[in-house]
Amino acid sequence: MSLRIIGVLFAAITFSAGTLATSVSDKEYDAIAERIKPVGDVYLAGAAPVVAERTEPRDGPTVYNTYCTACHATGAAGAPIKGNAEQWAPRIAQGMDVLTNHALQGFNAMPAKGSCMDCSDDEVIAAIKFLTDGM
Repeated sequence: MSLRIIGVLFAAITFSAGTLATSVSDKEYDAIAERIKPVGDVYLAGAAPVVAERTEPRDGPTVYNTYCTACHATGAAGAPIKGNAEQWAPRIAQGMDVLTNHALQGFNAMPAKGSCMDCSDDEVIAAIKFLTDGM
């Protein structure tokens, strides 16, 4: 079979399928919707969504291990590795205010708050202190 014949057959089949899809009546559409609808819904009367509320701020190690470790344990995207004094020295030399501002606002590849959008500023600062502890 030549490529031209195959192309014509393909076009005819495509046109036919498009015509069938556009020729569905409202009644047929409703019947299809009825056949594929979910079997049921679950509703618990009076049940409120469960939202864990923190009563105390997270400490530095908790924030670090939850949000910071992926980059600061591996050096991903140029992040200084926790415990590597050589990598942290130039950053620490800029002062805690600059380091805090970079962590809170984002800097280079690091997103604001290291992507911990529900962290308070104090929690981020606790993580910075944990990251730079002993340097």
